Amino acid sequence: MSLSSAPDFFLTRVGDELAIRQGRPTMPSPDTPKKRILVVGGGVTGFTTAWALLDAGYDVTIVAERWADPKNRITSQIAGALWEFPPAVCGKHTDVISLHNSKRWCMTAYRAFDKLQEIMPRDDYLDHGKMEDMPDRGQLDKFEEIMAQKDIKGVRRDANIVHEHEVNQKAGVVDAYQHLAPVIDTDAYMHWLRFVLVCKGAVMETRRINGDLLDQEEELLAEYGADAIVNATGLAGLELAGDDSVYPLRGALIRVVNDGTKFPKVTEALAVTHDDTRGEDEDIVFIPEIIRMRQRCNNFVPGLEHAEYDPDTPLVQGLRPFRGSNVRVERELRPRSDRSSSRIVHSYGQGGAGFSLSFGCASDVLELIEEMEKGLPAMKMSCRRRMGEAFA
Repeated sequence: MSLSSAPDFFLTRVGDELAIRQGRPTMPSPDTPKKRILVVGGGVTGFTTAWALLDAGYDVTIVAERWADPKNRITSQIAGALWEFPPAVCGKHTDVISLHNSKRWCMTAYRAFDKLQEIMPRDDYLDHGKMEDMPDRGQLDKFEEIMAQKDIKGVRRDANIVHEHEVNQKAGVVDAYQHLAPVIDTDAYMHWLRFVLVCKGAVMETRRINGDLLDQEEELLAEYGADAIVNATGLAGLELAGDDSVYPLRGALIRVVNDGTKFPKVTEALAVTHDDTRGEDEDIVFIPEIIRMRQRCNNFVPGLEHAEYDPDTPLVQGLRPFRGSNVRVERELRPRSDRSSSRIVHSYGQGGAGFSLSFGCASDVLELIEEMEKGLPAMKMSCRRRMGEAFA
C-alpha cells in the first residue's frame, strides 16, 4: 500500500480503546438514518477524531480556519512528533487524572502507529534513545512504568548505551534506557490524514468560529444538520470553551542536515531536557531559549556544533496548547441557556503530545458521543472510572 492508495483499513473500538483493522468497517443499514458530527479543528486531534467517527458510521463535517500546509504550518506540524510515554518531555503534566489518562491514551496511539507500520511503507519508526541521569527518581519511575508495558518494543536499560551512541562525556549522563517508538513526519502525515478523511467521505469547510461554542451551539447544530459538536481547537479552547486555564507553551524545532558529513549521522532519537516557557503571539521568536536548546544538543552529541542548518526549513516554531489541569476530553458540563444538556464534546490541551495522544483521545470522544446518544448525563473527567482503574 502507498501513501496515495485508498485506505483499506479502519478504526474500531476494542474494549475501551481504538484499534486499526484491515478491511472495511461494518456500517449501519442503509435504512438507518446517519447522524452528522461537526468537528471544529483541523489539527491531528480533530482529524484523528473525525476518522474514528467516520468509521463508526457517522457523517462528519470538519471546520477549521487553517489546514496543514508545508509553507504555512499549523501547530500540529510544528512538532517533533516523537512518541513518548507520559510525563512527556514537552510540558509538565502533573494533574493526577490527566496523567493517568494520558498513559492510557498514549498506549492506544503506540499500538495504532505500530499497526500502521505493518500496513504502510516503512521508515516511520526509529530507536528512541532516552538519555537521562537515572538517579533522577522521576526518570527511574518512568522507565519502570515503560518496562511494565508489554507492547512497547526494544526496551533496554544499560549504561553502555551512553557509549554506544557516543554521547559527550561532559554531558554528565551516567545511565540510559531506550525503546522503539514511532517518529512521525508531520507534513506528510497530516497530508495523508486529510486524504484518508476525504476518501471516507468527510466534508471540510474553511471557516473561523468565534466566541463560546455553548452560546451558539443550537445555531451551529441547525446550520450543519449535526447531532453533536466536537471541539478540537487547541489554544482556541480559551475562547470556544470559555476555559481561562488554557495557555500557550512555546515550542520550536531546529532542523539540521543529518547526512554524516559534518558530524556522525544520528540514526536514533536522543531526548534532551528543555525549557518550560510560556509565550504569546507577539513574542513567538524566542531567540535566547533557542540558543540554549541548540547548546544543550551540541553538548550532548559530539560534533553537532558543526552541523549545517536545513536549507529549506532551519527553524519552525509555534505555540502549543496547554491548560492548567492538562488535557481535557469530556462533555460540556455547562447547561444551555434553556437549562438542557449541551451536545458538545471537548478534546484539547494536548500540548506538545498531540500525536502521542491522538488515537486515545479520539477513542474517548467516540465513547462520549455514544453516551450522549444513550441519554447518559455528562460527568467530569475526574468522576469517570474504567474497570480496574483507581486514582490516588
